[in-house]
Order: sequence, then C-alpha cells, then structure tokens
Amino acid sequence: MLLRSCQTYLSVARHFSIKATLENLPSTATAAPTASPRGRDTLGRRLLSLVYPKRSAIVAINKWKEEGRTAGKFELNRIVRELRKLKRYKHALEICEWMTLQPDFNLLPGDYAVHLDLIAKVRGLNSAEKFFEDLPDRIRGQSTYTALLHVYVQNNLADKAEALMSKMSECGLLKNPLPYNHMLSLHISNGKLEKVPDIIQELKKNTSPDVVTYNLWLTLCTAQDDVETAESVFLELNARLDPDWVTYSTLANLYIKSALPEKAASTLKEMESRISRKTRGAYSSLISLHTNMGNKDEIFRIWKKMKSFFRKMNDAEYTCMISSLIKLGEFAEAENLYREWESLTGTNDVRVSNILLASYINRDQMEMAEHFYNQIVQKGMDPCYTTWELLTSGYIKKKDVEKVLDNFKKAITSVKKWNPDQRLVREIFEMLEEQAHVEGAEQLLITLRDAGHVNTEIYNLLLKTYAKAGKMPLIVAERMKKDNVKLDEETHRLLDLTSKMCVSDASSIIS
Repeated sequence: MLLRSCQTYLSVARHFSIKATLENLPSTATAAPTASPRGRDTLGRRLLSLVYPKRSAIVAINKWKEEGRTAGKFELNRIVRELRKLKRYKHALEICEWMTLQPDFNLLPGDYAVHLDLIAKVRGLNSAEKFFEDLPDRIRGQSTYTALLHVYVQNNLADKAEALMSKMSECGLLKNPLPYNHMLSLHISNGKLEKVPDIIQELKKNTSPDVVTYNLWLTLCTAQDDVETAESVFLELNARLDPDWVTYSTLANLYIKSALPEKAASTLKEMESRISRKTRGAYSSLISLHTNMGNKDEIFRIWKKMKSFFRKMNDAEYTCMISSLIKLGEFAEAENLYREWESLTGTNDVRVSNILLASYINRDQMEMAEHFYNQIVQKGMDPCYTTWELLTSGYIKKKDVEKVLDNFKKAITSVKKWNPDQRLVREIFEMLEEQAHVEGAEQLLITLRDAGHVNTEIYNLLLKTYAKAGKMPLIVAERMKKDNVKLDEETHRLLDLTSKMCVSDASSIIS
C-alpha cells in the first residue's frame, strides 16, 4: 500500500524532474523557437512534416543543402527540441547524427547528452551505454553523465544508477541537484524510502536543493502521512526558494489524506493562485484534489475557468473531469460530458470511453456496459487491453464463463507482452472452481500457456477445479514437465485426491 502511494504522489514531481533533465541537457535547447511566416518554406517545416518514421530526416536536410540553403546548429537544435516534444525520437536522432558529421559544427557536451538520450529511446540501453563509452574524455562530463543516469532511472536500474553516481562523485560531477533528484525519484518509486535521507544530506553537502528536490521530499512525506515533517520541509523551501504549484498540490494531497480540510482548502487556494495558461496541467491536478475533498461546486468552477482559457479541452482533461464526476456520484453529468467530448474532439481515444465503461461495470450495470461497448465499437473506436479487462471483471460478477474466457483471451492477446494480473487470474479460476467447470479451466490454462504464463499455482488452481467437479485430470504431471513447471506439496495432495475420482471427459480440450 505504501509503495502504491509513493508511486501515485511521485508522478507529478517526477514529471518535473525529468522535464528539468531534458531542458537542461543542451546549451541551446532552451532557446525559444522562432516563428515562421505562414506558408514560408523552412527547414523546420520540412522536418516536422515528415511524420512517418520510415522517412529520413537526413535525406530532407541534404536536399535542403543541395538547394543552396544553410542548416545551422542553432536551428537544428531547436528542431530537435520540437521533435522530442512530439515524441518523434527517430527523426530527432537522425538530425543529431547528421550534426556529428559536420566539421564546422562545434558540438558541446550538452549536444551529446541529447544524442545519448535519443539513442536510449530509439535503440535501447545497450546502444546508449556504448555511445557513452565511445565519447572522448573532453565530452564525457556533467551533462553526458547525467543523461546516462537519467536513462538508468527510466529503466529502473538501481544498481547501475548507484554505481554511476559513485563514479560522478569521484570525478567531482555532483555540483548540481539534478543527479540527486533522479536518485530520489528512483528510490521513492521503488519504495526504498530508507535511502532518501542520506541522499538529501549528501546533496546538501555538495550543492543546494532546488524546488524539484523539495517536491520529491514532500512526496515522500505524503506517502508516509507525515504532516509534521512535510510542514518543516515546506518552511525550509519557502525560506530559500519560491514554491511552485506542484509544491502546493503535493502538500494539499497530504492534508486531504490526513483529514485536515481547513489546511487543505487554504493550500488549494494558494495553488490556484500559482497556476496559469502556461501551467495547463495544473488545472487537472486541482480538479482531482477538489474531487477528493468532495467539492463539487469547485470542480465545475475550475472546469468553466479552463474552458474560458483554452480553445479546446484535450482528452486527458476530459478524462480527469469525467472521472471526478463519477467519483462524486454525478453519473448523468459524466455521461453528458462524455457526449460533449465525443462530439467535439473526434480523437476516438478509447481510454476516455473506458472511464464510463468502468463506471457501469462497477455499479453492476452489465446491460448498460454491453450497450455502451457496442456503441463505441460501432463508432470506430478500437478496444484496448483495459476495455477487455473491464468486461472480463464484469462477466466474472455475472458468472458468465463463456464471456469471461472470451474477453480475457482478447485482453491478453491485444498486447505484445502481457504483464500477468495475478488477482484477475485467481478470480477467474475461483469462478470456474465454484461452478466445477473443468472445460473452462482447461481453456484458461491453454490461454495462459499461449501468453507464456504457466506456473505451479496455475496448475494447482486447475486441479482444485477438477477436485470440486469430482473428476480426475489426465497426464497432469506429464503436462507440467512439458511446461517446465515444478510440482509442490499442494500439487501432490491434489493429484492424490483426484486420482481416486472418475476420469474427466475434458480430454478433447487438453493440449
């Protein structure tokens, strides 16, 4: 439970920590983009219009040069920054690679740091490490080390991150808070809370904490329900730096959790005074916090304010508002807002639809859920893993074996690699055992095997279903050996129990 809380409250603070990394990597990346007159042919327009990954940014740059035009480092760095914002990492990497081949380009360590970050995103960790190792000593400095550390943190490689921090310390490269912020984020998200105080103390010895450091520290206090320490941290922050909206959001979250409504209300007012059009994401956080306080009027007021500020609301904002209305029991308002989203956005993002689908299922309205599901499919939306998982859960409540197995199979075959949901698998087996449905249990075993998830517990759950049905399964030990699954004490007990029963007629299903 504590780990889940840490991960929840860390998300906003970590976003700003990562944002700080990306913004501070290249020396030129923070320059504001220059606007081009409408319709003017620029290199930026050409590169941003490539869209499809198979098209080459290098070909586009070379063609631009062949036309007698220039392609300067400052302009290309700006384009790389825009492509990264759009998550067009392949084209951004191609531009970086092209720049390294230009003899007249004076590339700085920050440029190589961006290059490393893009290699990790496009080609993976090993390639990023190889790139770092091949860098000349004069380039391998603060920014490139920090970029590699960022990669390790993103990949949750704590041992490598700690080893790199030690190396950076030996080289005297820990003179700003950014690497420490990465480590704080990593350890808090992994529940290694005991490491946090030492990191903060070491940070204070070598440099000064920034706002992100304090926000991460407050995140830890929130996860631990430690109001006293949080207020002490906030006073320290406020005496040295200017708190941002994330600071107040995190602190308000703690006050709400700790049932301190007056402090939460005043903190939310302060938070709202710190946000503007430039910090658009803060409004969704504000709505969620007011929802947790049950302030229905406030979320409508903020939503109205957002609509007056922004020309069009995005999918994430609709998701936040619809979720808040459902949480407050305003189901009719949620349905109305969903229809508004449907008519205005045209994105067909099924993740928004899943919020409403979940509300029907959670209220045991499976007929409504089925009707709604059929509607979204007819409107061209593509169901995703969550859609099928929600329907599976709903049909478990209805004890509908055929639909449970069908939707569960659709769920795990809709993703390249299934991250096993142990709870859901147990719930399905429990339903099958309750109904003594050995055919369904065998079908479920086949589905799980195809997904690469067969273990001793799965076979024991299968055997429990046979035992409930009073049937003897065929060649279970042989099948377990073939699946490279070991028999445990429970397996032997169940095999002994079912061996005295009549042979099952489910043999035609066994694979």
